[in-house]
Amino acid sequence: MLLAIEQGNTNTMFAIHDGQSWIAQWRAATESTRTADEYVVWLSQLMSMQGLSFRSLDACIISSVVPQSLFNLRNLSRRYLNVEPLVIGENAKLGVDIRIDKPSEAGADRLVNAVGASMLYKGPLIVIDSGTATTFDVVAADGAFEGGIIAPGINLSMQALHEAAAKLPRIAIQRPARNRVVGTDTVSAMQSGVFWGYISLIEGLVSRIKKERDEALTVVATGGVASLFEGATDSIDHFDPDLTIRGLLEIHRRNTHLETE
Repeated sequence: MLLAIEQGNTNTMFAIHDGQSWIAQWRAATESTRTADEYVVWLSQLMSMQGLSFRSLDACIISSVVPQSLFNLRNLSRRYLNVEPLVIGENAKLGVDIRIDKPSEAGADRLVNAVGASMLYKGPLIVIDSGTATTFDVVAADGAFEGGIIAPGINLSMQALHEAAAKLPRIAIQRPARNRVVGTDTVSAMQSGVFWGYISLIEGLVSRIKKERDEALTVVATGGVASLFEGATDSIDHFDPDLTIRGLLEIHRRNTHLETE
């Protein structure tokens, strides 16, 4: 069975695939100092609740945007699964071209999303990932990664408002009541600014990308808060929470196929 690890700046997902389907998924807060032993204690408890054990795992793939965590994640695979992990950006072959000026700078999560999106949707595509950062990436009709845009994430913006302005409280991110744009108190004004501000960000950047490329592009959204925007804009064609995990599975399959050739 495959252990897939997708590590973002905020959360880390661990998922297990049995060769037919994903049978378990868990998320933990990303902590760059967490050791392989600590990961194992946490994972072992969760796996045992579903009748699983490390003995059943024989493959591992890792996508991480936190370089200082890679050492411990590799050790998790090497010491407890007894396998060398596939690592996006290092020893994993993606099977797609990276058509940007500095391919080595492309984030692992963005590349995995490109693979995952091209598996299900006909390109060319714009992939929007709403996480710690909000990224807009262009995937060509042949699946190649052709660059994109990086903007602050919605949670990051909300945190900055609270920390930089003494009188602004920390609030939950949610759609304004009755879809109102103009807030009538501080909290509703903040909710509107962040929610409708990000809707406008999405609509504006999607429009500019389409105009610049002068072609029809399908827009796919994923990420932790993407579902918040569902039904609020016509600029997004598909909401797909499984984009990244689908990409990891496909990359693992491509590399397994190469090993058997």
